[in-house]
Amino acid sequence: MVGIVIVSHMVSIAEGVRDMAKKVVPNELKIIAAGGTADGSFGTDSAKICRAIEEADDGKNGVIIITDVGSSIISAGLAIEGLSMQLHQRVKIADAPIVEGAIAAASEAAKGSDLMTVLNVTETAKSVSKRG
Repeated sequence: MVGIVIVSHMVSIAEGVRDMAKKVVPNELKIIAAGGTADGSFGTDSAKICRAIEEADDGKNGVIIITDVGSSIISAGLAIEGLSMQLHQRVKIADAPIVEGAIAAASEAAKGSDLMTVLNVTETAKSVSKRG
């Protein structure tokens, strides 16, 4: 299954989004939180994100990264650059809201969909209206 990495400037947000997404999928889906800096303070850490990507990867299906704002996107990009070329090619940063994107990604990945399908479904979460 496609793995998922949640990147936020705050540990509590990354872990909360991960926990919420895990409520809708089987336990074997890898959803890894990579929030905060190495010491857990506010910010992002490309090395921490790199380790999360490696942990989320199953060796064949790839990984979707879902970020919050600003430098989390930059840090995720730097983390991807630090990966082996083989893994680098199987990692995508989704342009999606962190909560809705994580739920959409988890739901689609749990179906066994491929990386690009999971990415596309994740990114459609930004256009879902919250008004009835």
